[in-house]
Formats: sequence, structure tokens, C-alpha cells
Amino acid sequence: MNSPIQSALISVFYKDGLDQIVKALHEKNVTLYSTGGTRKFIEDMNIPCVAVEDITGYPSILGGRVKTLHPKVFGGILARRELAQDMEEIAQYEIPLFDLVMVDLYPFAETVAAGGSEQDIIEKIDIGGVSLIRAGAKNHAHTTIIAHKNEYASFLNAFKEGNGSLSLAQRKQFAGKAFAVTAEYDGLIADWFAGNKTYTLRYGENPHQKGYFKGNLEAMFKKHQGKELSYNNLLDVDSAVCLLNEFNVTDGATFVIIKHNNACGVATRTHVLDAWKTALNCDPVSAFGGILATNANIDLATATEINNLFFEVLIAPSYDNDALELLKGKTNRIVLETSGTVLLNPTMIRTALNGHLVQDRDAVTENQTHMSAVTSTAPTAEQLHDLEFAVKLVKQTKSNTIVLVKNQQLLASGTGQTSRVDALQQAIEKANRFGFDLEGAVMASDAFFPFRHRHGNHRRETFQTLSNHNTQPNVLTALSFQMYNFLKSILFLLSPEAAHEFALKSLSIVLRFPILGNWIRKSFQPIKAQPAVVAGITFPNTIGLAAGFDKNAKWLHLLKDLGFGHVEIG
Repeated sequence: MNSPIQSALISVFYKDGLDQIVKALHEKNVTLYSTGGTRKFIEDMNIPCVAVEDITGYPSILGGRVKTLHPKVFGGILARRELAQDMEEIAQYEIPLFDLVMVDLYPFAETVAAGGSEQDIIEKIDIGGVSLIRAGAKNHAHTTIIAHKNEYASFLNAFKEGNGSLSLAQRKQFAGKAFAVTAEYDGLIADWFAGNKTYTLRYGENPHQKGYFKGNLEAMFKKHQGKELSYNNLLDVDSAVCLLNEFNVTDGATFVIIKHNNACGVATRTHVLDAWKTALNCDPVSAFGGILATNANIDLATATEINNLFFEVLIAPSYDNDALELLKGKTNRIVLETSGTVLLNPTMIRTALNGHLVQDRDAVTENQTHMSAVTSTAPTAEQLHDLEFAVKLVKQTKSNTIVLVKNQQLLASGTGQTSRVDALQQAIEKANRFGFDLEGAVMASDAFFPFRHRHGNHRRETFQTLSNHNTQPNVLTALSFQMYNFLKSILFLLSPEAAHEFALKSLSIVLRFPILGNWIRKSFQPIKAQPAVVAGITFPNTIGLAAGFDKNAKWLHLLKDLGFGHVEIG
């Protein structure tokens, strides 16, 4: 339903472009009502304007704090024209109806950004304007609300095209935008009272993108020196803090090294210097230019070692004075000190399509109480301790991911891969490249690994990489999977799933009989140094196969036959 505009209440701070709207309204004989500076602006155009004070009988009081907060103003905006009782009261109290409300808000954000005093900022908290906007938007069935200067042109076009009228759809669209204006405005005020602010970053993820951070960095960190944190720095700092928060200081000093939001070095040791050296040893190549974070005090000895590496950001709860002076020797590096407990937002938000995805932060980190051995081979106490360490890492690493851990040290990880098979291959290759012995290490996956998958279940699973406990572990392991691949290849007439099932069943039966097992050894002529190959992944002889399968999976029964340990988190 189109509604002709016959009266308008106008009270705006920004007047650029307002003259064109006022002229258009006047040409359609619209009665104009206004206050203060806006009324003077209209009258200076030689266009008649009714003062709001003449309607309410009250002048602007309290230094302008109260101008429009009156029933004769809000009654004219909120009246439901289709309700007889509303219209009777409008007539009884001689309240003018308002078909158009044009109101914007005091420049609160601009005053904060300009470094205004607390008194100036408080005075820029609009009261009447927000109330008028909400009233006009609520009653959009009869009233058009324009709440921002950015809508002046849109309104003027709609007004002219409608010959002085706007449709209900147009009024509803303007109402939605009006509520968005007040919501953002209230959010800015709430942020200011909470100490949050908007930081303008040098750029976003790439130089051609604008970047901002909304929060309160000063509440989290004391900045000792360095350039401004960039968009990418902040993402890495967030990853470092999230991972470090998984570790308890009572367990020792933990050092984490973050690169592109993933850990490339993590270790827990009794002393912070040992923690740093061990973490750096995980991947000294990726550590270059990384984000460093620890939950322990940085002493001079540790600072001296750290000073040998180029890094972007260092985060610690405290620094010895001589350590801090040494670290300040390079002015561009950012040195941060955590301000007590670093609290993270309990809600995580990200944009998706034309909206937002919202979820609770993952506050659960599995420990030994969540773990149970589902094979005859059970992990040792040390391995369980390492499994807890590994679960913390895999939780904070980009999926698909596999992490390998030994003695409270990250040995290697496969991160952000399209399959966990690729992630495992990447982790093993990386561990080998840096000379780590994977025998007795533990492995964690962020979900089931590999092949079988139960839909709707997204638990993280953790696995041991234990040596095979058969008398000839490497030979039998390699041999078993060579035979599996052989059996599967000759069953090419069957479907892949059927060939897979048949090969597993056949292999499982064969391995139970010593005579057949000996025949396999002779037929395949295995070499002890030959690695096992599963799904295209080469497993070095120094580790046993680690795999996380469904408890009922035939793969798991095969692993039991081969003597591997398997730990499932549930």
C-alpha cells in the first residue's frame, strides 16, 4: 500500500544533501517540523517550518539533551492509523501525525576517533535520535524512517518516482536499515564502555584489502616495543594464545611457535630455555618469521637464544629486565607481555555467504579419562601423557591434520590437507626430514583415520604409533600390506568395496596360520628394511602402523592380529 507523505519531522546532524529533500517535500506541500539547527537550516531556505517546541509546549532543555522526548512527538510517529482508538486519542490530544521521520545520530564514533574527552564522548551519546528512529521503524506500516545520510539519495529517488508516496515494501526496507543503524550505534557505545575500540590496520590479509580489529588489545597485552600488529599478525597471535591456553603452567614451561595459524614447534620442559630449544628443533625452517609464545618468564639466557632467530612477535607473561633490553635491540620486532589471564571470546563468529556463522568456542580438551585402549596392546603411562599433549595440538591445528608427538614435543604435523592420508604422509616425511626417530611416538588425528567414516560423528581420535610386537614386526607389517594390495589388485572384477572387504578377510585368516604365514614370507621374499606401504603411504621401519578405525571395523581386527596398539577417544 502506497502512503502519501503529508507531514515530516526532520532533525539531523549531517545536512549535506538535505536541501534537495526539503525542496522536494515543499513542492508537494508537505508540512515540515523541526528543531534547533535543522529548523534554522530550513527557514534559511525560505521554506516554512513548524518548531517542535510549538507542539510540545516545552523548549529544548538541559543544554539540548531533551528536545523531542514528548508524547505529542512520539504519539504522532507511533499512531496506528487503522485503529479507531489510536486516532481518537490523536484527535483528543491534538497530536500531529508524522508520515516521514528524518533523524540521524550524534557523531559518537567520530568523537572517539578524534580523541575527544570523556565528557565530549558522553555528550555525543544520542538519546532522542535513537528513540525517534526506533519509533519510526516500528511503525513503518504508516511512517517512513530515514536514519542515515547515506539514505538521502535513495529516499529522494523513491519519493519522486512515487509522486510523493512510498510503498510498504520501501518503508519496510528503510525500517530495516534504520534498526541496523541503531544496533551498530549501541554496539559502538557498549564497546567504548567496555574499553574496546576499532584499530585501523595497515591492510588486511593482502595489501589491497582494508583491515580493522575491534577489541581491546591493551587489556590483553602490554606492548614493550615494535611496529603495529598487522591483520596476519593478529591471526597468528590468536592461534598462539589459543594453543598456549591449553597448557597448564604447573606442567612446566611450554613454548609454541606459530606460522600461518598452525604450530610448527611446541614443547614442554622444566625450564623455559630447554622448552625453547626443543620447540625450535621441531622445525627451525618454518620458525623463521614466526610468532613465539610461552607461559614462562623469559630470562637472559633464553632471550639470548631467541635473539638469534628472526621473528615477528614474542609473547610471554614476564621478562627479566636484562632479557627485555636485549630483545629490544631490534626495533621492528613486537614484544608483548600478557596482562594476567588472557580471556578469549566464548563465542566464535565468521562471515558465510550473506550472513554469519556462530558457534561456542571449543572448551573441551580430552585427557586420559576420555581414553580407552580397544586392543590388547595398551599404551604406557608416558605414551598416554604424550597423547594428552598431542590432543591439545590437534585441536588447535587446521583440519585435516595429523600430529606426531614424543616426549612432550611436537615432532611433525600434517596440516590443512584434503585427506588425512595426505596429512599423515606429510607429517612422516617432515619428521624424517628433520631426523626424528618416530619409534614409540604417538599420533593424533582430528577425526577418524582413514577410509571408514561414521557420518555425524566428529570426535577427535588419538592413536599410538607403537612398534609391532610380533617377532618380525617390520617384515610382517610390510608383508601383510603387500599381500593386501596384491589380493585387492587381482580382484579387479569386483567392486572396490567388495575387493577391499575380501582382501582384508583373506589376509586376516591367512595371518592366523603359521604355515600360510611362512608361505607368504617365502613367496613374497620380503626384505627386512623394506617399509610398509598402505594407501600409497610409505611407513618407515622405525614406527609401527598407527590407524584409527571404528571399533567394529575389519581394519581394527587386522591391526589386533598384527599386534598394534590403538587408543580411541570417546
